[in-house]
Amino acid sequence: MAETIAIDDPDDPRLADYTGLTDVELRRRREPAEGLFIAEGEKVVRRALQAGYAMRSMLLTPKWADVMRDVIDASGAPVYVVTPELAERVTGYHVHRGALASMHRSPLPDTADLLRTARRVAVMEAVNDHTNIGAIFRSAAALGMDAVLLSPDCADPLYRRSVKVSMGAVFSVPYARLESWPQDLETLRTAGFRVLALTPDEKAVPLDEAAPHRMERVALMLGAEGTGLSAKALRAADEWVRIPMAHGVDSLNVGAAAAVAFYAVASGRPQD
Repeated sequence: MAETIAIDDPDDPRLADYTGLTDVELRRRREPAEGLFIAEGEKVVRRALQAGYAMRSMLLTPKWADVMRDVIDASGAPVYVVTPELAERVTGYHVHRGALASMHRSPLPDTADLLRTARRVAVMEAVNDHTNIGAIFRSAAALGMDAVLLSPDCADPLYRRSVKVSMGAVFSVPYARLESWPQDLETLRTAGFRVLALTPDEKAVPLDEAAPHRMERVALMLGAEGTGLSAKALRAADEWVRIPMAHGVDSLNVGAAAAVAFYAVASGRPQD
């Protein structure tokens, strides 16, 4: 059973994992280097534990110490109980969900191993908005995608905002980071995937005509908000596909486009 420890000093070194959570650049560098990430909210904390991530510690307000009692009792990690005011001073924002946990990261899988059993894969290039990362992972989990691959310059799916927006779906869909872009897309072809680039370009084939749900193995590439896929990513694709638009709209937010495209890719997928 974990011990609950009341802390009243925002500079207590035991709270170091939770300092400056709103400093994106600092946390982006620090968390991967230290092998940790932050789970926020009761559901997200529970989903991280269910996914097999080990807990380093918890930071709770008194109300949430009662709500999370079963987690506390099952954990061997220290549990720090603080006032809402002190939590805000430490983290830099009002922690209205009242429950934070610092979790150990797990090593990412090898790309070839990840693809061995996958049939529907999402590939992101240079998606750096954490809200979009979280939304895409949530759609990938909900709509039956098997895995996600990230270009080297994509944002961290385990950053607090991404985890929160995804409601913990980042724990449900396995992912790997490609080291060389776009050369490592050849790993997909070696594994038998057809690589589709999602683009609003008028030369692209409408998704329903491309019929990706009938393909045995398919990877769908998504680009960053605004700029879309780079020229080199488009050249590396086997086919360009697009979501038909109406009423003069030229494109969708990448999170919304991903949800539409994932449904088209996964709907009616081949059965084992």
